[in-house]
Amino acid sequence: MKKLLLISASCLLLFSVMSFAQEKLHPNVIIIMTDDQGYGDLGITGNPHVKTPVIDKFAAESIRFNNFYVSPVCAPTRSSLMTGRYSLRTGIRDTYNGGAIMSSNEVTIAEMLKQVDYKNGIFGKWHLGDNYPSRPSDQGFDESVIHLSGGMGQVGDITTYFKGDKSYFDPVLWHNNKKEAYKGYCSDIFTEQAISFIKKNKESPFFCYLSFNAPHTPLQVPEKYYQLYKDIDPTSGFNKDNKLFEKMTERDKEDARKVYAMVSNIDDNIGKLLKELDDLNIADNTLIIFMTDNGPQQTRYVSDMRGLKGNVYQGGVRVPFYIKYPSSFKKNKDIETMAAHIDILPTLAQVCNVKLPKERIIDGRSLLPLIKGEKVDWTGRSLFSYWTRRYPELYYNMALRKGDYKLIGNTNYNAPITDFELFNLEKDPYEQNNIVLENSILANNLKNELDETYNELISSENLINQPRIIVGSKYENPVILNRNDAGGQRGIWAQEEIYGKWKVSIERGYYNIKFKFINPVKANGRMFLEANTTVKQIINDKEDTDVIEMKNVFFSKMDCDLIPFYAIDSKNILPFWVEMKKIN
Repeated sequence: MKKLLLISASCLLLFSVMSFAQEKLHPNVIIIMTDDQGYGDLGITGNPHVKTPVIDKFAAESIRFNNFYVSPVCAPTRSSLMTGRYSLRTGIRDTYNGGAIMSSNEVTIAEMLKQVDYKNGIFGKWHLGDNYPSRPSDQGFDESVIHLSGGMGQVGDITTYFKGDKSYFDPVLWHNNKKEAYKGYCSDIFTEQAISFIKKNKESPFFCYLSFNAPHTPLQVPEKYYQLYKDIDPTSGFNKDNKLFEKMTERDKEDARKVYAMVSNIDDNIGKLLKELDDLNIADNTLIIFMTDNGPQQTRYVSDMRGLKGNVYQGGVRVPFYIKYPSSFKKNKDIETMAAHIDILPTLAQVCNVKLPKERIIDGRSLLPLIKGEKVDWTGRSLFSYWTRRYPELYYNMALRKGDYKLIGNTNYNAPITDFELFNLEKDPYEQNNIVLENSILANNLKNELDETYNELISSENLINQPRIIVGSKYENPVILNRNDAGGQRGIWAQEEIYGKWKVSIERGYYNIKFKFINPVKANGRMFLEANTTVKQIINDKEDTDVIEMKNVFFSKMDCDLIPFYAIDSKNILPFWVEMKKIN
């Protein structure tokens, strides 16, 4: 009996050791990302107004990367986060204009973790493609509850756009690619769904991507949170002599109140998620990252940095980044080394003991040596940054940082080096003192490296051969083509008279097609649909309508630009969305 008890105890001990080792080998991963929340929109970063006790406490218990960088806008940051690569390599070149579809040959964090059987869920904003084969479910996620395109209430999110100033409340979202109605406020819904996913998968390693669409516009928030800020003056409590603190208009002040209210709601939701981890007794074996995707869109406090969302100055690209893994990482540590969104995938590969994606350039580096305090040389590292619509415009809103120095171009493609800006961020973190004239050799060296990086990235295969939406696949039928993914003229949004098209691959067969318009179109016009040499047209001889249908339309298998328009009274009107359903 003693021997049996000893054997049983030994087996139990061995099982416990093996279980602990397994937990350490493949920790749970949670990435929390907010949308358009700037570096200064937290209490811990010096904002005296916004109330973020949960995030502040989380940051105080975490490893804080104080020089962490992302892209100046949403979709590029998200593609780099997911792949460890510069966004241009992935096919992402814009936030709309047909440039926010990531190539399906990219390997995401979710797909990488699938190697060791992680369960993967995304809740909130994806913004890397709304159709097959670029949806979360096509890129490694088992569970998804998301809105479409770049934001709720925007033209690409066809289920919330027409709700106007109520788009964040009681929304129709996309649950595993199917429309589903939800009750409540969007940030609350996404958190509830994330918690449900975690509870369901607590026994096995999981990756949860909680990607809030707040505090992105439209600035909608529950009244109880707005009441916390309705009477504040967002310009108070700062040094008025600080020339970097831009003058705020009355609209800016009201926007700041709403943003801070939205951030406080997020803070409460993060508190709920962290409590659930404690209740499930899995907090120690869960690696959690908190970050934002770019700087603030509106003028408000941004920790005295220069610039906002959309530009390459510090205020547009420097964001808070806190990482916590209780069982393995030291608490309460600051790291000043430059790091970036491209580093997250390789870091998770090393921490979670999975192989990096093969046969591709990974631009990022694992942060684990820095986290562990190992001696590593990062002095020669550089980071490229840019932002313009459609494709990069050489030397316009473009930057290269290397060590303490940052070269910025806001000039012509053939400009001399004297037209650039050079800053020493160690001495001049607010980018106020341009030292390019007295450092021309250094500036030219940085410009040469910027040129090499730019020329390499614009030659990327996924950029040259932009991803196409597949129409007629068994994986998505019908397909709804939305305005966010429409190319053609620059700046396609909610305009009616504008030229637009969608890059698609059509499977051979017969289709029923619906064209939805923002406003009813007048009768007796002609609906045209062009696809390569195929042109279909039909007269709308009925009454004014906002939906026109073409039935039993045959297409051969083709790659093409799909060009729909309604011709009436010398006007060509672009549909708001196009639905194509393969019938045989």
